[in-house]
Amino acid sequence: MSDRIVLKNMVFYGYHGAFAVEKELGQKFAVDLEVYTDLQNLHDDTELSFNYVDAYTIVKEIVEEQEYNLVETLAEAIADQILSAYDVEKVVVRVRKSQVPVGGYVDYLEVEIVRPR
Repeated sequence: MSDRIVLKNMVFYGYHGAFAVEKELGQKFAVDLEVYTDLQNLHDDTELSFNYVDAYTIVKEIVEEQEYNLVETLAEAIADQILSAYDVEKVVVRVRKSQVPVGGYVDYLEVEIVRPR
């Protein structure tokens, strides 16, 4: 069985990008985190459940305290840390960056990675 817990549209300020100006000025990054795990036998026990408060803190620290050239690497770091911290079957991470230096208008760039245990 594979149940899902989703933290949707967490927004943080970070300094990620391939260009010096992105690392100097920073910008907002939006992150979705999906974890797949068995939620069937929790019996309303918070100790048995996925701790989404701690997961939020992990994502926040990675986005706000580390720097990456690629959004892809940022997403991978989040997935790796969540898989290391929790006994989950699979993790899906989406990272959105709205200020994309492509020479024209783009609503946002989104990277999605899926990592099984």
